[in-house]
Amino acid sequence: MGTGQSSGLEAASTHIQRAAIVIYCVIFIVGTLGNALVIYVTGFKMKKTVNSVWFLNLAIADFLFTAFLIFSIISLSQSHRWPFGPFLCKLNTFVSVVNMFASIFTLTAISLDRCLSIWVVVWAQNKRTVCKARLICVGIWVTAAICSTPYATFRTVLEHNGTHYCGYSMTPEQKWSLHIFRFVVGFVIPFLVIVMSYVAIGIRAIRMQRTSNHRSRRIIFAIIFAFFICWLPLHVFNFIELKAMNNPDLWTIVRIMGPLTVSLAFLNSCLNPILYVFMCEEFLKKLRQSICFTLASALAEDHVSSHSMSSTISKMSQKSDPAPALKRIDQPFMNKS
Repeated sequence: MGTGQSSGLEAASTHIQRAAIVIYCVIFIVGTLGNALVIYVTGFKMKKTVNSVWFLNLAIADFLFTAFLIFSIISLSQSHRWPFGPFLCKLNTFVSVVNMFASIFTLTAISLDRCLSIWVVVWAQNKRTVCKARLICVGIWVTAAICSTPYATFRTVLEHNGTHYCGYSMTPEQKWSLHIFRFVVGFVIPFLVIVMSYVAIGIRAIRMQRTSNHRSRRIIFAIIFAFFICWLPLHVFNFIELKAMNNPDLWTIVRIMGPLTVSLAFLNSCLNPILYVFMCEEFLKKLRQSICFTLASALAEDHVSSHSMSSTISKMSQKSDPAPALKRIDQPFMNKS
């Protein structure tokens, strides 16, 4: 590779790295706030149903997935240098991969549940319970933890030219095995299940001749497209990365494209609340009620506090002993606490 071409790639790498940091920050803010809002509404405001259990589980996984992005932001801002030590290197990897699997497995469970609810109505009414949904969620987290353990085991802090990086310490064969496992278990199987489930849902919706068919098809297409476009580039990148280990030219390209493919994967955790939750009428209803109630309570408390204070001061001026009046001043605030 020529000097001019090499310097051009380095310049492109710098620009893309800066852009990736901005994208990471946006995803971190939107993902954590959006999923935290979903956790609040589905966990504390909505009636406990099978759907609310799915949405809550998905939001928890996506919240943790995006929350731990802060470590990647700091590392990327320092040209991939890892300043947090080996423990956080392993923990960050484990939490990220666990929540990746948990999020994907939950999306798969939601797809199957919706498909069965439409095609096997009587069975769904009798067998579909909140308790069973919670047990499935526990199973999802246990399975995700088991699938993620090898990634944390081989993750450690590596040193190169005096700089420490968080990377994998394993043979190329072991890397191939892990990448193939994640590609099959974390993408191929879930993607096929999701596609087949929503195709079946679409067929059923067409047969039922509902007026909302067009909107349903748009949502189904958006769900499948978002999952495919967000996760496939990361898996393709993982295999290209293995090929680039002994190719300096290809490795430079890998360093450029890496943050972008990871950004797409994290973006899926921002889209999930929109695609799966915010389109739910019950969720939007509870969200509006919560916002209105919060505003009304705040305004009501301000009004009550000012009214109580003015009446208390008026009574103080009419009495010589200030102790009872001071006690009454404290009372509204004690009641609030």
